[in-house]
This record gives sequence, structure tokens and C-alpha cells, in this order.
Amino acid sequence: MEQVVHFAERHLVHSDEGDSPKPNSSQSAAPSDQSDKTAKRYAKTKLVVSLTGSVFFFVLSFALVASGATSAIEAFVRLYAGNDYLALLGFAALLGLAETILTAPLQFYSGFVLEHKYQLSNQTFGAWLWEGMKGLLVSIPITIPLLLALFFCLKSFGSLWWLPVGSVVFLLSVVLARLAPVLIFPLFYTFKPLPEGDLNSTILRLCRSVGMSVEGVYVFDMSKNTKKANAAFTGIGKSKRIILGDTLVANFRDDEIETVFAHELGHYKLKHLWTMMAIGTVSSFLGLFLTAEAYAMSLPWFGFTGIERLAALPLLALWLGLYSLLANPITNAVSRSHESAADRYAIALTGNRESFINALRKLATINLADVSPHPVVEFLFHSHPSIEKRIKMIGMTEQLSGSGNAA
Repeated sequence: MEQVVHFAERHLVHSDEGDSPKPNSSQSAAPSDQSDKTAKRYAKTKLVVSLTGSVFFFVLSFALVASGATSAIEAFVRLYAGNDYLALLGFAALLGLAETILTAPLQFYSGFVLEHKYQLSNQTFGAWLWEGMKGLLVSIPITIPLLLALFFCLKSFGSLWWLPVGSVVFLLSVVLARLAPVLIFPLFYTFKPLPEGDLNSTILRLCRSVGMSVEGVYVFDMSKNTKKANAAFTGIGKSKRIILGDTLVANFRDDEIETVFAHELGHYKLKHLWTMMAIGTVSSFLGLFLTAEAYAMSLPWFGFTGIERLAALPLLALWLGLYSLLANPITNAVSRSHESAADRYAIALTGNRESFINALRKLATINLADVSPHPVVEFLFHSHPSIEKRIKMIGMTEQLSGSGNAA
């Protein structure tokens, strides 16, 4: 669920006075040496915490299986649940509860303490806790059917279980992409139509210029949780809509928002969504196939004889997690290529390099992004090119364009 939502937030301050300036809208937001050092510390800390969480997950999964703890938990739940599927739900609930308790300190530090330390969060502890609870409550009705389907396929299809599971995951992702903007996202944010005015007209005009129809343009209260900002397309088909964080609307000039939106429009026009869906689908099936092979190979290591043993299922999660860790750099490389192409498209569509560069600098400042991460870190973990590289590319594009015009 954490990757379902990748978007932004701002405090809505939309003036009725046409092009009158917004608060802080004239600032170039070019990072100072001090703010750059702060951003690097924040990024490094976030990365260390994330990697710590991943290592903890792998170690915990392996330890639970190797120590016989999962076998003991399976034996316990079967005392009260004769049905395999009820036993599965009880087994998953106990493991989920244990994981939640053990990872709570890390989640609290990463999601609450660290964000407040760097003055990025607007949440009280109660609000942070409630948002996490809502996320859990939303994930349960999605996770349970998927878990039951996985177990059914393990019992019914043997070594080919990965094939129907991959199909189920694909269908679920399509359904979620269609329903999330209208059913799930409103549980976390309040969406309001962007008021009539120059910005609304510009966005809709840009959409028409590329033949794109949307359900609407909305502003959402991102500022209730964070000071960060962004914009995005959500949904597919008739549920497709444009969402702008209220922090974006409040702190950026209309021409800057136009360039940020043109970037997102580039993803649509260049069919990046469909490309990533295709890559994601292939990656999912490949990952499930490789996981099935590794899972079957590793069962004898721990004395398991059947792939449907409840006590062995954490091994599935372990192998899937390992595959995701290894596949992410490849997916990120494709994503970075798409982001660069969308940047070039935004420049071509708006012809406003200066506003786009200023928007990127503001986003880096507001989101406390490391504008020049280490190349290895960028390659392994970043889905976007660094701000430094993006601005340099925009400058090179301008030079090439100028040379072409001169010729």
C-alpha cells in the first residue's frame, strides 16, 4: 500500500486577483550550502532507516522459520481452526501482530520523529497514529483475499502456483488503479475541485492539446500531514484525474505549476504508464516464477515437505523481498529515463525553461531532497534523476535548441 500513493500536498491559497503573487512565490528557492548539507543528512538517515528495516525483515523471517517459531505458531492456530483457510488467517494475523510490534520503534522514528526533526511534518502524534491505523484498516480487506487466493493456488496448482497468482495480482492492480482515486484516496485526504481561474484553464487547455480527457482537476489537503509538495495523475479510464497538493498551489506560481503539470502530461503522452505497467507485469510474473523455484529449493533446508505448509510461508515473503531488492535498480533505471523524457516534453510543451528550473529547485527545497546524491545511491534507490542532473539536462537542451535555431 505504501507505493499506491506517490503524490503531493499544500495549503490551498488561491487568489481571485488573477496573477497577483502568492506567498513566497517569487523566491528562487536555490538551496544554500547549509540547506544542502541538511538535505544530505536527511536523505542519508532515511536511506539508513529504510535499509535497516529491510535487513530486519530478512533476518526476522529467516529466524522465525529456522528457529521453529513458525511451526509452533502453526500448531497453535490449528488447535482452534480445523479449516486450512481459517488457520492461514490466524497464522497471518499472529505473524502480522508480531511484526507490527517489533517494527513499531523503527516506524515511529522514520515516520514521526525524523519528519519532525527536519520540520517536514505537520502531524500531531495522534494524527500520525490515526493515519497509520487507517492504512492498516484499508489494507486488510485487500490483503485477505490476496492471501487466500495465494494459498488456494499453492494447494491447487502445485509448482505452477505462480502463474495464477501473477494473474490475480495483475487484475487486482488494475482494479485498484481504477478505484483508488474515488474510494481509497478520499479516506486519507479531502479533495476539492481546483477553483475556476487561470491555472485551471491552463491545465485543461494543456490536456486538450494532447487529446487527454480527465474527470477533473483537484486540490487535496497534503498540508495536514506534511510540508512537502507534488502533483500527479491518478486512476485509469473514466476515473483519471489530476491532483495537486495544496502546498504546491500555495507556494508555487501558476507558471511553475504549469511546467510541473506539463511534466506529468509528458508521462501520459509518451505512454510511460502503459510501459511501466507492462514492465511491472513481466517483472511480477518473472519474480513469482523465480520465487517459486527458490521457495521449493529452500523447503528441505528447514525440514518442510510441502509448499502449502503455513510454517514455510514466511520463506515466500523472504524470497519475494529479495527479488524486489534486486529488481528495483532495473525498474528505477527505466523510471529515470522516463523522467528525463518527461522533462524534455515539459520544456517543449511550455517553452518555459526558467519556470521549470525554478519549480525543480523549489521542490528540492520544500521536500528537502538531496540535489546531488552519490551516483551509486542514485542508481540503486532513486526513481528520479537528481535535481542537479535534471537542471543540467534542461540547460543542455536549451543550448542545443539555440544552436539549432542559429543554424
